[in-house]
Amino acid sequence: MLCTEAEKIIGYEFKDKSLLETALTHSSYANDYLGDSRKGNERLEFLGDAVLDAVMALVLYRRFPDRDEGYLTKIRAEIVCEKALGEAAIALGLNEMILLGKGEEAKGGRTRLSIVSDAAEAVIAAVYLDGGAEAATALVKRLLEPTLEAAAAGALPSDYKTELQIYCQKHGHQTIKYEIIAEHGPDHDKSFSAQVCVDGKVLGTGEGHTKKQAQIQAARSALVYLEENGVL
Repeated sequence: MLCTEAEKIIGYEFKDKSLLETALTHSSYANDYLGDSRKGNERLEFLGDAVLDAVMALVLYRRFPDRDEGYLTKIRAEIVCEKALGEAAIALGLNEMILLGKGEEAKGGRTRLSIVSDAAEAVIAAVYLDGGAEAATALVKRLLEPTLEAAAAGALPSDYKTELQIYCQKHGHQTIKYEIIAEHGPDHDKSFSAQVCVDGKVLGTGEGHTKKQAQIQAARSALVYLEENGVL
């Protein structure tokens, strides 16, 4: 039943439905009901992140033949960020299909953008493994076509990582590097600490329940520093 409803939402029918089940399994559910948080969707999310970046790069390359790589990089960052992907997945109802542990369900995890966007990336990976690049591309377009149009029209606000990237490009800074500097808690309720370095200097730190969330908060911290100090 879960797979059938999820397949309707994403517009793809799986040959191997276990891939979809795993993609929709949050680590908290795997810990509570399967006895092992590693049976969740994190490996698929890792793959899906790379697939999403590659697919969107190709879509943008074809959609905007006269735009340079700076524009393509900026608009891709706006479209595939946690906020945009999570909100797009919620709009389709994909968040209602995610399997959550009791604690995460009680805390409202079904509407947490970090959880929803990670599940969306895991589903993209599952579709890629089951149906190939063409099927994955179709799903990415189904999820993010409205976001793409809004970004192309300049109607989509940037996330903190994008804003930091734009600032650094504008002021001639060459290297932005994010590092996870600490992990806390058990596997099913882990949190991360991240720092961001610009041209080798630490500008900000942040924490979150996912590595992406921690990086975003580190970027936010760096932007606050730059706003207050004006220079590196």
